[in-house]
Amino acid sequence: MSSVRPLNAALQEICIRELNELPARMAQDIEALRDWVLKQPHLRACTDDQFLLAFLRGTKFSLERAKEKFDRFYTLQRSIPEVFNERRLATDPQVLDIVRMGVLLQIPMDADDPGPRVTIIRAGSYDTSKHKFQDIIRVGSMFGEIMMFEDDNATVSGYVEIMDMAGVTGSHLFALQPQLLSKFSTYADEAMPTRQKGIHFINVPAAFETGFNSLRSFFPAKIKSRISVSSDPAAIYELVRRKYLPQEYGGTGGNLQDISHTMEAKLSSYGPYFRESQNFGANDKLREFGDHKRGNHRSSFGAVGSFRKLEID
Repeated sequence: MSSVRPLNAALQEICIRELNELPARMAQDIEALRDWVLKQPHLRACTDDQFLLAFLRGTKFSLERAKEKFDRFYTLQRSIPEVFNERRLATDPQVLDIVRMGVLLQIPMDADDPGPRVTIIRAGSYDTSKHKFQDIIRVGSMFGEIMMFEDDNATVSGYVEIMDMAGVTGSHLFALQPQLLSKFSTYADEAMPTRQKGIHFINVPAAFETGFNSLRSFFPAKIKSRISVSSDPAAIYELVRRKYLPQEYGGTGGNLQDISHTMEAKLSSYGPYFRESQNFGANDKLREFGDHKRGNHRSSFGAVGSFRKLEID
């Protein structure tokens, strides 16, 4: 299946050992999920092989769970219109401005490193008079989808977010929008196939450290235990190897401008996808609910899906 990238040996081992992936069956599994998607009258969705594979890996190749997560991916987007709207385009000036400022940095890694992908969010680096927190989240959501297509570390080993609070002012704190953070975290947990391994707030002013710890209450229960808060500037070195960090963080992995330029070029290459995705979504009026008496969310997924059994030698 030429449209699916082969994994390096370390990631392939993780897929087989932890994600129930059987390389010989991959084409069959992807086709089964695509066949289901195309039969859903309420869904207009991307059916690219690599995109579908991300959902299978994110649910350990349970076809039923992959269907549910895929449906939620498009359904829950409607509940966050501040993020998923007409500005979610690779050519939008606001999106490009945020990328060029280096507000979000996807940290490069060695090709054979099987660890989770790391994204640094520089929360104090944007002008609150020009951009809202929801605009930063929007750009983050776009790169999150790009990861689903091409970041094997993210789809196999998961990802870590580092919220760098250096330079944060009162206006940034006011703009943080905890409720939006909560909604988007629920979306990331329940709908995104990439697995969130941690959210780490660093460089938090000591006076606000206790308050930031209270942010845990805005996150889904599963995520709460994965949040850490620290005022120590050196905390980042416990999360990311120095050789991967940009020079501005005391590392040797290039600089912020280099990373931002790379990310802008990558975003531009996905211009057609984000234009097309403006037409994707879930239409509940066309959804086939089956037995309306049941309140179980799974009943909204059409015919009962199958679980691929774990094959044991």
